[in-house]
Amino acid sequence: MRGRRLRATMHMNDLRHLMPSRAALAFGAACAVLISSAAIAADLVPPAAPASDTKPVSQPDWTVSVAPYFWAAGMSGTVSSFGAPAVDVDMSFSDILSDLDFSVMLAGEARHGRFSLSTDLLFLKLSTKETTPYGIAASNVSFGSTVMEATALAGYSILDLSNARLDVVGGARLWSVRNELSFNGGFFNGRGFEDNATWVDAMGGLKGRFDLSDHVYLTGMALGGGGGSKFGWDLLGGVGYEFSDRISALAGYRAVGVDYQDGPFEFDTTIHGPIIGASFTF
Repeated sequence: MRGRRLRATMHMNDLRHLMPSRAALAFGAACAVLISSAAIAADLVPPAAPASDTKPVSQPDWTVSVAPYFWAAGMSGTVSSFGAPAVDVDMSFSDILSDLDFSVMLAGEARHGRFSLSTDLLFLKLSTKETTPYGIAASNVSFGSTVMEATALAGYSILDLSNARLDVVGGARLWSVRNELSFNGGFFNGRGFEDNATWVDAMGGLKGRFDLSDHVYLTGMALGGGGGSKFGWDLLGGVGYEFSDRISALAGYRAVGVDYQDGPFEFDTTIHGPIIGASFTF
């Protein structure tokens, strides 16, 4: 599924000259965190602890895990919106954090024996305001970006041992991005633009877990796919610690890439950085 809408209250050529480069960077930041989170969900809830027997077995009951997480990611690549020329971006996590208004990052997994269902939800809101050079066309320009991402994956354990588990997973990932640009003061006071893009990618890959001891484990995931975008991928590697059967923590590193373009709307980026999270099992 693809969808995009562009609404303008002034001529596009005016926007190309007035849109500050930082607004484009903020747009990149918004989408960056979005995409990054998109894949995170299924990873931050690692596969449940392997069976206690040395032979492959199935657990009789459903278990549900919920994992809030935080990703200190930076981004590099090319983005464009509002019909403006593409902008090369190279942003650190501190650059993104300075424009962040609000965010929610939450992952979940339900497992029954070898079968699993995992999901991720991300909501992100960023904004920035820039003063124009001369203040004639506008005294300042405000840019805002709202991002929502939802991922759903189904999995099956092709390896289920006492200290190791490997799942094959597949599903879909949805991105929806809304960008708003408004002019304050000057000749264009009160005029603004809105640019939307929504796309869905089919995704598939592997995720697994290997126990190093009764409490410490390694976890990782590799996904790839496309459909709405030309291609998307993400990789995660981390180490976790189980405080009990119900509570665990994870720290690791994640890298995510996506190449999406629809007319003048472009998002071709790589997002990467350290990630931490906690998982609660019921």
